[in-house]
Amino acid sequence: MHGLVRVLEVGGSHVTAASVQLDGHRVLDRQRHHLDPSRDAHAIVGVLADAAKRLDPAPGDRWAVAMPGPFDYVNGVSLHEGVAKFDKLHGVSLREALATAIPARPEAFTFVNDADAFLLGEWVGGAAVGASRAVAITLGTGIGSGWLADGAIVSSGPDVPLDGEIHFCDVDGQNIEDVVSDRALIRRYRDRTGTTVDGMRGLADLARAGDADATAVVGEAFGALGRLLTEWLVRFRAEVVVVGGSMTGAWDLIEPALALDVPARPVPDTEHAALLGAAWAGQ
Repeated sequence: MHGLVRVLEVGGSHVTAASVQLDGHRVLDRQRHHLDPSRDAHAIVGVLADAAKRLDPAPGDRWAVAMPGPFDYVNGVSLHEGVAKFDKLHGVSLREALATAIPARPEAFTFVNDADAFLLGEWVGGAAVGASRAVAITLGTGIGSGWLADGAIVSSGPDVPLDGEIHFCDVDGQNIEDVVSDRALIRRYRDRTGTTVDGMRGLADLARAGDADATAVVGEAFGALGRLLTEWLVRFRAEVVVVGGSMTGAWDLIEPALALDVPARPVPDTEHAALLGAAWAGQ
């Protein structure tokens, strides 16, 4: 089938497999499977390969894998270490391991950062269509980012953060993920009230119900993120920001706190865009 790419989209607790038909931007046979990132490399590769096999692949297929960093995307080798997920994959060539387990040709694999895949998908067929310069931010257990100029991902140079990753940046003397992440928000609310809340979702419920402390925690955290983003968006000359991840369910609270001058568009189905964007990168 012309324009078909097999895709694995790997998250912190899942892998989604799909066949993506680039002609028409169609995501076919999408299947999500549980993945425990704390298991050993053999087990993780086994789950990924089993998900791939459910697509009934053919020997000549092209493969694209959207993978969170740190990762050597050129060579397909995991660099995860000390990040509380996929640590036991460190040093493993997913290109070779998946090629053996599926089986497939090693050269058929393209690896792409998950936030970059999300951004590419939105640029190809979503909220960033038509933009010359677009940025993606993903908000969940941590913060991911992607930067795109004229259809190409930008991950180096003076106009983007180190490696294109906003999570390397500091704001108000703290790393941004120590300010905006589920663990940071839980800690800040507990420090104020002595009560433990169920992450951003629980915090949002409290804020909507009129809890002043919850409202303050959300406002302070995302206000700080907004100041950091504004600096980089101006430098990059961004035209649009697409925002994905689990926290977009609280966009009614997040958007006013960010106070961005650039149009910011929440995307509830980040996974669909990541599958399409990974396929685009792997064509």
